Amino acid sequence: MKLIPLSAVALCEELQQMPQSGLDINAMFNVEAIRKDFPILSRKVNGKPLVYFDNAATSQTPKQVIDVIVDYYSNYNANIHRGVHTLSQEATDLYEQARLKIQSHFNAKFSHEIIFTSGTTHSINLVANGFSSLLKKGDDIIVSALEHHSNIVPWQMLCERTGATLKVIPMNEEGELIMSEFDTLLSKNTKLVFVNHISNALGTINPIEYIIEEAHKIGAAVLIDGAQSTPHIKPDVQALDADFYVTSAHKICGPTGVGMLYGKESWLKKLPPYQGGGEMIAEVSFEKTTYADLPHKFEAGTPNICGGIAFGAAIDYMNGIGFENIAAYENELLEYGTTKLLEIEGLKIYGTSKHKTSVISFNLKGIHPYDIGTILDKLGIAVRTGHHCAQPIMDFYKIPGTVRASFAFYNTKAEIDTFIEAVKKAKMMLS
Repeated sequence: MKLIPLSAVALCEELQQMPQSGLDINAMFNVEAIRKDFPILSRKVNGKPLVYFDNAATSQTPKQVIDVIVDYYSNYNANIHRGVHTLSQEATDLYEQARLKIQSHFNAKFSHEIIFTSGTTHSINLVANGFSSLLKKGDDIIVSALEHHSNIVPWQMLCERTGATLKVIPMNEEGELIMSEFDTLLSKNTKLVFVNHISNALGTINPIEYIIEEAHKIGAAVLIDGAQSTPHIKPDVQALDADFYVTSAHKICGPTGVGMLYGKESWLKKLPPYQGGGEMIAEVSFEKTTYADLPHKFEAGTPNICGGIAFGAAIDYMNGIGFENIAAYENELLEYGTTKLLEIEGLKIYGTSKHKTSVISFNLKGIHPYDIGTILDKLGIAVRTGHHCAQPIMDFYKIPGTVRASFAFYNTKAEIDTFIEAVKKAKMMLS
């Protein structure tokens, strides 16, 4: 495989070797160099320079990852695991190398605990389907009030199939889970707990360490939705002791259509296959089929080979910059953006936990969020408006939705300034 130059990454790695004392984040983190890695950031929208603040939905892709995608289809495109010819073997090697990168990044004990999926939603549905054979009437499963629909609906469907009862950890006005209520909900009947690491709608960082520890005391399994955490945090699944951890590549500078399910070996062996077909079998006859070992047991059919390889390249890119550097810089953006927005009269921020990442959900009094988002788009600014696939949160606040600005490590304070002026203009036009 061709080696791709990592300009901004190489710079950050060099800076990381320097003594840390007396250096601020701006000395350690060259955002302008990083921005040059992202071709889309140089385009214009409606005649204005693009300001991309919809990173919680999908992050942008650096040229280092784009080059890997082009390289694959130019030089290695072939089906994997089955062919003896050179292209198949090379593609297989690249795909499995990506699995090893992901294993190392999340600190899974075994590479076969990393299952490639089409994304977070697919990963959650795989686990929910598997628990159909493990749950019965009288069993409880617990979800939080802060979940994305993809971490609600599959479990509701599971309850319909099994007769299990779905219980909800409530939230408070700050957008935090009420942990005393979680303690009350836990019982000997609790079999499974699922909660996001970070709320996509509010940016709240949930106390998953406590949730996992307490759930394990009564023998319940825990699934963590890491779709929003992985762009900001480097999770250690062994240290967390998570039973399942899921995420999507497109949240962390990778392509769409590929993601990961981490599952403890013991749990993955208990769950039945999610789909039948090629790759997931050991022996097939019309009388009986035996299933392949992990991870192939859960990887039926031709996978998104290029996507998996690019997932690994995205992990490399993010680690090259460094997650501590990313977190520190994004926190600066969060604090700056929050301060500037709160200076606007009539603006209310939803999700005010002290423990959150670079997501700001807000509304302007008397103005529908969709209208604000439309005007911002005309000014070249991409934000998300609506319920963010988290309707229960919006119902809690009794609002139709919010404007959500979500920052990434390639955004700047200058972009936030442009955004603030655009919000003021929208307010003036719509009031």
